[in-house]
Amino acid sequence: MKTIDKIYINGEFITPQGTEYFDLISPTTNEKLGKVLLGNQKDTQNAIAAAKDAFKTFSKTTISERIQYLQNIQTSIEKRKEEFIDIMVEEYGGTLQFSTMSYDYMLKSFDSAINLLNTYDFTKTMGESEVQMTPIGVIGIIIPWNSSNGFICSKLSTAIAAGCTTVIKPSEMSAQQTQLITECLHEANLPKGVFNIVNGLGEIVGAEISRNPDIAKISFTGSTSVGKIIAKEAVETMKRITLELGGKSPNIILDDANFAQAIPLAVIAAYMNNGQACIAGTRLLVPKNRLEEATKLLEQTLSNTIVGDPKNETTTVGPMVSKKQYERVQNYIQIGIDEGAQVLVGGLGKPKGLEKGNFVKPTVFINANNQMRIAREEIFGPVLSVITYKTEEEAIEIANDTTYGLQAYVSSSDEKRAHKVASQINAGRIQINGIGHDPMAPFGGFKQSGIGREFGTIGLEAYLEPRALIR
Repeated sequence: MKTIDKIYINGEFITPQGTEYFDLISPTTNEKLGKVLLGNQKDTQNAIAAAKDAFKTFSKTTISERIQYLQNIQTSIEKRKEEFIDIMVEEYGGTLQFSTMSYDYMLKSFDSAINLLNTYDFTKTMGESEVQMTPIGVIGIIIPWNSSNGFICSKLSTAIAAGCTTVIKPSEMSAQQTQLITECLHEANLPKGVFNIVNGLGEIVGAEISRNPDIAKISFTGSTSVGKIIAKEAVETMKRITLELGGKSPNIILDDANFAQAIPLAVIAAYMNNGQACIAGTRLLVPKNRLEEATKLLEQTLSNTIVGDPKNETTTVGPMVSKKQYERVQNYIQIGIDEGAQVLVGGLGKPKGLEKGNFVKPTVFINANNQMRIAREEIFGPVLSVITYKTEEEAIEIANDTTYGLQAYVSSSDEKRAHKVASQINAGRIQINGIGHDPMAPFGGFKQSGIGREFGTIGLEAYLEPRALIR
């Protein structure tokens, strides 16, 4: 049993003024792991004040100084690799495979930020004027529980590269993971106030960050519903916002695709991160005349998909993060059944032998259509809806018939055809014949999947304001 009773403000671990504790529960066993003492509004205000004060000098640091800070953080994180992986498995229920990959992505965030600093020109000539790209101010970083430290590292590294200071509100459900990254950041010897971390509830800590006039920008990853609340609060003080929100990603398998490769890839895309991924490919679009072949391959692939203890190397789907999330997914499976979709694999209830944890049977629905709730709403669990189409044009139309537009997938044996189809999908990223990540390419969504982009030059410029000097 671990008690986390410190937050981090102005270079120090301090006891928050808040008095409420939040229990940390294992998603694998539903046993109590520990508890975290939550910060309150005053703690958040103190963190913002520290960041505001630090910005005065940190905004004037040189590129070489910022690179050194990023390298210091990276070195500190590298020392504790196994701890980062183990705590994500224990506290979040991420599989060993996913948690290891997440750790690698964490480190690459700093490589990307350093690369940007080595190549980006903060002073440009536009027309006959000098344009200075200046740090925007104090950044409020609000992140979810499904890749907590990964989000902290990607957003913080960009803020540091831009010369901004930060106040970070992680999910209270990720407190042990947060404690570990905070210790690494402390060891990196950044100037006091550059990063401040306040554990706390969204309606208290997150609300203060959203309202406080000394926050210049908010970078938020989470649900579309919460993103809308943050955007409404932010507009009162004209905060800049980057919102990376929900998704209902289409995966188009074209009729010339190699189904033996595309279907297993589609299952990985749907069930990545235990299905708790905003980029999960949860709508599988297959040609009607090849549905039978797709169905057989789905059954075969799912028979080899191991659900179980996330500590096991062979596990590909672990538990939902909480009982609440488990119930949410169960509710959607029931909705799919009530709507008339057919359960091909999985269904209601827990897998045999895994009754103690928040485990869901990886589920595939066939005979679904794009107007069903299971095809339109983000479930955030291992549930895949198979939708058939007759023509390429219809597939594109179905793919775009969604309120979301974060990511999409296209499989074809013809690279030019896949590129042509991908170019017609309204999503921020389209994966062609694979699943990859380019840390220098922009990431973010069309429509209700968000506002703005992260990563690369476009992501960096979201933390900068242009100042034009006209002579």
